[in-house]
Amino acid sequence: MAGSIFALLDDIAALMDDVAVAAKMATKKTAGILGDDLAVNAEKATGFLSNREIPVLWKITKGSILNKIIIIPIVFLLQWIYPPAIIAILIVGGFYLAYEGMEKIIHYFTHRKSEKSAVAEVEEQSKEEMELNEKTKVKSAILTDFILSIEIVIIALSNVLGEPMPVQILTVSVVAFIAVVGVYGIVALIVRMDDLGFRILKKSNNKGFGAVIGNGLVKGLPLVIRSLTVVGTIALILVAGGIFTHNIDYFHDLLPGLPAMLKDAIFGIVAGTLVVIVITPIKKLITKKK
Repeated sequence: MAGSIFALLDDIAALMDDVAVAAKMATKKTAGILGDDLAVNAEKATGFLSNREIPVLWKITKGSILNKIIIIPIVFLLQWIYPPAIIAILIVGGFYLAYEGMEKIIHYFTHRKSEKSAVAEVEEQSKEEMELNEKTKVKSAILTDFILSIEIVIIALSNVLGEPMPVQILTVSVVAFIAVVGVYGIVALIVRMDDLGFRILKKSNNKGFGAVIGNGLVKGLPLVIRSLTVVGTIALILVAGGIFTHNIDYFHDLLPGLPAMLKDAIFGIVAGTLVVIVITPIKKLITKKK
């Protein structure tokens, strides 16, 4: 009896060791998409009143967890039944990401506002308007996370296809867990930079090195948010373009002399612009009917 228990524990230890090695390799492979995920979600978790940032981020985090719970079994099932379906889902998601990125760029140039007026607009919104805006941004963030999560899960799975099924499932689950905790943990730190700065200022009585650090955090937050807005939009386009070049042979072989990032950007911009051209009249028509 004791021998069988020790044998079982030895098997579990060996399995965990295999999972740790596989998860380390898979995490390295997904590092790029995790960086894009961080930039995109940090940008989406900002633009709210200070007291709503963490609640909104928590809503998005819970949505991200649910996304992974849904995606992981579906991806394994599709990988077993019909692997090409995964590629088709990725490509559809790529068009959505490209559309979202290009819509932000077009909106920026066609509806430019000063930073002051944008902040004033948020503060002057009614409670109902703020709740509607919050729900809209949370839904958009969770949908974007869903698409990015599919790519993370597929990349992680592709690195362990030769391993036994228990190793595959545990490895993909570990990578998905790291994605949620790592990405949204860092986003939470970013959006609360100013609170930390104010606390440091209070403890240092606005004097000495503490005052320098505190003021740096408070004044640095708007710059970080602006940067994340730009980086997040670029990330959407690059991820979309990368989905096309990695999963469609024609695009992969097209423009062979161009650097990979530039090629991804071109495909992402073209795809996003085409979707904007198609979707914008439809949205206007729906708005008029309402």
